[in-house]
Amino acid sequence: MTLTDKKRVIIIDALNMFLRAYIVDPSLSTNGDPIGGIKGSFKILQKLVRMTKPDSVVIVWDGPNGSKKRRSMDKNYKAGRKPLRLNRSVNNLTDDEILQNKIWQQTRTIDYINQMPIVQIMIPEVEADDVIAYVTKMSHYDNWQKVIISNDKDFLQLCDEDTVLYRPTVDEVMNTNRVVETFGVHPTNMALARSIIGDASDNLPGIKGAGVTSVKKRLSFLASEKDYTIDDVILFCENADSKLKFFSNIIEGREVIEHNYKMMQLYSPQLSIQSKTFIDNAIQNFECNFNQLEIYRKMHEDGFGELNWEDLKTNMNRIKIDCF
Repeated sequence: MTLTDKKRVIIIDALNMFLRAYIVDPSLSTNGDPIGGIKGSFKILQKLVRMTKPDSVVIVWDGPNGSKKRRSMDKNYKAGRKPLRLNRSVNNLTDDEILQNKIWQQTRTIDYINQMPIVQIMIPEVEADDVIAYVTKMSHYDNWQKVIISNDKDFLQLCDEDTVLYRPTVDEVMNTNRVVETFGVHPTNMALARSIIGDASDNLPGIKGAGVTSVKKRLSFLASEKDYTIDDVILFCENADSKLKFFSNIIEGREVIEHNYKMMQLYSPQLSIQSKTFIDNAIQNFECNFNQLEIYRKMHEDGFGELNWEDLKTNMNRIKIDCF
């Protein structure tokens, strides 16, 4: 990752981080209970702070019940997702007990992070995506390097001169140039392109025959920094010197594209004034503490056993010092 001389904030998609740890990390407590979600999240944090050397860390969780605004626009939003399952068996636990353990681990992870010099944000019925998008545009972080940590491609639209997306599962840093090289689309036009392609993971069908490759080839003008609109795309397709179904499908699917764009765009986060005020206060009035004794107490209580977290502790101490 290319680090600039500017101050740096890492903005972490918390659920994305926690679920990776929960699924993959096989750690058990001294009592034999799964604690991989907690312990694995610590390991991921440790790696991230070692790699990015941040001056500030913001962790954002999806609020309970997800996005109320998006659900009001589309009752099928994110419908049909398969239940999350561990990639291993856990002895002597029923499916219900595994679910309760997952809920406990997530809640406990939040408790641990509250003891660290990390801003942690969760707003009921608001998605982390919108909060993260808002944080990247806050005047508080003007002239900072912003590093979003998530595997979610929705954040590609936020990449700019000071903002990059780090995708941990593929160890890939996406800046503006990399986005254009990979997708043939400038971040400014990424929400528009994805509105045409669709997003199966969010149950948002796209235009038939439109994928990353075809959009890159047929709508190459989207690689420009110019902020194109749906009207621009429709007009281009109407004037295209071709009878390809790709163009006619886009023209006929305008309503689908418009709907998807409203659901996907993060340039204008779907946040109320109250939510924006809450985020502003959480960051600007953050009390920067590092309660190591409480963390150690929780570790002992949860049966952590051994955990080498020296890198994380060193960086948390540095962040705490920089807060004052």
